[in-house]
Amino acid sequence: MIARALTIAGSDSGGGAGIQADLKTFTVFRVFGTSAVTALTAQNTTGVTGIHPVPPEFVRRQIDAVLSDIGTDAAKTGMLATAEIIEAVAAATRDWRLEPLVVDPVMVAQSGAPLLATEAREALLRMLIPLALLVTPNTHEAAALTGLPVSNIAEMRAAARALIALGARAVLLKGGHLPDENVVDVFDDGRNVRELRTARIDTPHTHGTGCQLSAAITANLARGRSLDESIDIGKRFITESIRAGLALGHGNGPANPLAWLERRGQAES
Repeated sequence: MIARALTIAGSDSGGGAGIQADLKTFTVFRVFGTSAVTALTAQNTTGVTGIHPVPPEFVRRQIDAVLSDIGTDAAKTGMLATAEIIEAVAAATRDWRLEPLVVDPVMVAQSGAPLLATEAREALLRMLIPLALLVTPNTHEAAALTGLPVSNIAEMRAAARALIALGARAVLLKGGHLPDENVVDVFDDGRNVRELRTARIDTPHTHGTGCQLSAAITANLARGRSLDESIDIGKRFITESIRAGLALGHGNGPANPLAWLERRGQAES
């Protein structure tokens, strides 16, 4: 039977991030994608012009509809918008024993638009992050969640360990926003710490990279791969996607998940 993955996230009308990016990424890895939409956004490559959160009870109804019928082999969260939605998602996660779960703590769009209410951060830390197999913040999100400065690799390592202390089982802290010729991500599972290094690709077309990376990890977990292997494949995938970024629109175009297929002629087997 085909592997299944569920994304619980916001909709990006421009197609570069959110559930659109997640579903495209699932498909690239030959995983059947399902979704529960948490918010509608009006956005394109230049920014976000509107956000309409979905009522929490309807987010829960979507999750129940998918899991009671189709089921899933792995799940991820993206934009959750409000504390009430986080509470609904956490309750569904517990009730359905939803695992493995990857939490991408989306807080701010690439354009700078806020995608998570400030008061919802505590709910994310208290209710959802302890339920996740992996949390994938960028440096800005890690700083917001921990209250620590995150401006170099040493501080990344400290913030990742702080998130472990706050309840995360494992953390992949993404360093793409730091000004360095290499991109360094820090992985910490509370026992071992490793740094994942890739050469920086000079392109403005990186919209949706966080969504695509967490979706790639989720897809590979759904296919039965280990967390370490899923992260390594996800890193190779997102590097290809960024390298083939699409110059669409008048702003920051999206990374291109189809590059993974185009380079290999088929999805990762």
